Amino acid sequence: AVLGGAQIAIAGAGLWSAGVAARAGARAVLTGNSPRGAAEHALPSVLQGGLKVSQEDGVKVGVRVPGLLPGFPETHVYGSSSLGDG
Repeated sequence: AVLGGAQIAIAGAGLWSAGVAARAGARAVLTGNSPRGAAEHALPSVLQGGLKVSQEDGVKVGVRVPGLLPGFPETHVYGSSSLGDG
């Protein structure tokens, strides 16, 4: 039960971090830069592996949720953001 609760907390932290990284990526796009580097820089190092960044209708960032439970499938959570007109 404790590991299950910790796994849910880690997934929530990953979701929050994906949103922060997406916003950083959107700011980078607004200034003419690549969203991937900004998104990666905004994430804690433990969430940088398996990073997914797309730029369709804003910036979408996916992070791999580290698994604590044995047999936990590889899971990604996503955040998205867009700023300005683009």
